[in-house]
Amino acid sequence: MVNNIYREEISAEELKDYDLSWFTGNIIVVDSQEKFDGIISKLSKQKVLGFDTETRPSFRKGRKNKVSLIQLSTGNLACLFRINKIGIPDKLAGILADPGIVKAGVAIHDDVRFLKNVRKFEPDGFVDLQKFVKEFGIKSSGLKKLSAIVLGFRISKRQQVTDWEAAELSEAQQIYAATDAWVCYEIYRKLVNGK
Repeated sequence: MVNNIYREEISAEELKDYDLSWFTGNIIVVDSQEKFDGIISKLSKQKVLGFDTETRPSFRKGRKNKVSLIQLSTGNLACLFRINKIGIPDKLAGILADPGIVKAGVAIHDDVRFLKNVRKFEPDGFVDLQKFVKEFGIKSSGLKKLSAIVLGFRISKRQQVTDWEAAELSEAQQIYAATDAWVCYEIYRKLVNGK
C-alpha cells in the first residue's frame, strides 16, 4: 500500500516558493590520516548515514574524472572525505560494505561504480532514495525536489560544478557538500520514522 501523505511531484516554478536551507552542523574535512583516525569510529557506530560524492567536473565530452569527495552525514555531523588526498582507507571501505549501516543517497548506482574504480569493495546497505520514495507515492526524483516535498525546504546546487580537487575546499563548497549528504539522511529518516 502506498502512503500518500506527500505530494507526487513539484515543479521548478513551485520550488522557488520554498525557503532555502542548508546544513548548519559540524563539518569535518577529512584530508589526512590523523583526521580520519579521529572520526571514523564515530561514523561506524551509526545506523543511518546520508551519502553523496562529488567529482571535479570535466568539460571534455566523454571524459569523467575520478571521484574527489565522499560525504557521509548524520543529523549534526558531516564528514567530507577527500579521497583524492587520502584514498579510501580500510575502515571507510568497511562502512561502505556494511549491511548494518544504511547509506541513503540519490542516484547512487554511478557513485558506487566510480568508487569501486578507486578501491575494490562489496557495497552493501545502500538505499537509493529515487527508488525508495516511490513507496510513498512520490514521483519526483531529484534531490532538490525531494527536499522540498519531504522536508519542506529547497537546497542550492550552485557549488556543484566547482573544483572539488582544489588545494582547500571553500566554505561554500563544504556547506554544499555537507548539505547534499545531510538532506539524504533527513529524507530517509523522515520517510522511515514518519516525522
